Amino acid sequence: MRFRPLSAHLKAGLLALTVGLLGPAAWAQERWLLVSPFPPGGPVDTLSRILAEGLQKKSGLPALVENLPGAAGNLGIDKVRKAKPDGRTLLVVPAGNLTINPTLMPNFPFNIEREFAPVTMLAKAPNVLVASSAARINSPRELVAQAKARPGTLSYASPGIGSGLHLAGELFKQQTDVDLLHVPYKGTGPALNDVLGGTVPLMFSNLPATLGHIRSGKLVALGLTDSARSPVAPDIPTLAEQGIAGVVVTSWYGLLAPAGTPDALVEQLARDAAEILEQPAVREQLRAQGLSQATQKPAEFAAHIRAETQTWARIIRARGITAQ
Repeated sequence: MRFRPLSAHLKAGLLALTVGLLGPAAWAQERWLLVSPFPPGGPVDTLSRILAEGLQKKSGLPALVENLPGAAGNLGIDKVRKAKPDGRTLLVVPAGNLTINPTLMPNFPFNIEREFAPVTMLAKAPNVLVASSAARINSPRELVAQAKARPGTLSYASPGIGSGLHLAGELFKQQTDVDLLHVPYKGTGPALNDVLGGTVPLMFSNLPATLGHIRSGKLVALGLTDSARSPVAPDIPTLAEQGIAGVVVTSWYGLLAPAGTPDALVEQLARDAAEILEQPAVREQLRAQGLSQATQKPAEFAAHIRAETQTWARIIRARGITAQ
């Protein structure tokens, strides 16, 4: 007896029957779920969708992105924490949720090191110290000199207390032994507007948010808070190049799985993420948002999280910073 190949309609019918017999819970495991603990739009959402598309192409399995905002990102984090550790449910999250909030937030509900398996850093964006053109400060050395001549009178804006950009300012103060006044805002937009208007002279900001204003001359770039210059703006030197050491603060985004995910799966996920992000079209997509690919091996990423958490814990406790 000769068997003919199944038609597309018959295949679809059998697939539907299989799903019905197995039930939605079993079928749900045959897909990827990338959880973004913030609303659509922005780097976390962009990276989640890039990874979802790449994983779907590599595996042939459906890949979904779930935006689950709330509780400063903790709702989405909690969903992944409780997920089955089979490598299918993954968390895309910014640095602050992993390295700042555990110390900053009273009764932080997770133990990042015990309850998650770090997979890889995905991408990063440099931060930059900028001055309003009205401030007439043209270098970090000039800033330090003015701050020491007038302690506590120069101010810097941030998107809010405990944000990475606030802590960048605190780290700068510690490393240069100057006294700057912190002015917190509710978000980057309002803070940046007041710096552009000259109300506040200084700000640590993400480079993508300020690059256009730097190019137009409305802001003066005093230096990147990174260990190397950015391919997005190679003409802007780092603070370290100008003699201000130890102020390395980048905005980065990572990929994590639930604790208990087998090491082999974690390693494979890290390799898959690197392959996806190294594609030329993806690199250009990231570059358009001021991001650069920054993948690491799982052990390297875990060590990075641990070291940065310790750094911010020292700063937060030494400066007496508390969540509002």
